[in-house]
Amino acid sequence: MFTHALVRPVRVTTSQRRAYDRPMSVTLDTKLRIASWDEQSIHEFDDGGKLTRADVTLSEGADGLESGSFHAVMYYRPDGTSSYTTVMRLTGSLQGRSGSFVLIGDGTFDGATARGRLQIVDGSATGELVGIVGRAESDSTHVDYPFMPLSLTFELA
Repeated sequence: MFTHALVRPVRVTTSQRRAYDRPMSVTLDTKLRIASWDEQSIHEFDDGGKLTRADVTLSEGADGLESGSFHAVMYYRPDGTSSYTTVMRLTGSLQGRSGSFVLIGDGTFDGATARGRLQIVDGSATGELVGIVGRAESDSTHVDYPFMPLSLTFELA
């Protein structure tokens, strides 16, 4: 025996429609080669801690990301662990769209693993990537060298 329920039309509000029409997030797990790493001491402390600045060039990207660079300011504790802030620019092609974008974030190094978390800076994208939003993570050990693993989660406008 079948029972028929009264079906009422569903009204979709503008805010619901916008959420429905949004592009889906895509996660790209890739790596870039650390082509150069120039780290200079800014200040050394009496307790063995120090501040440094690193200028890093990335190349030979895979999966669409071609190249990049980042600048980091790091505080090393006397035990060799550190905390850092990074500004990174990546160039390449994502889902067939070319351009570049900037990320900013921070991270830590526990003596074995560097863990960085970054956000794409609004308004920083160029070319066909204008409007990109998202974030990136990188968990890297000495075993990964000379590559830097990167997990980029993004949405294209």
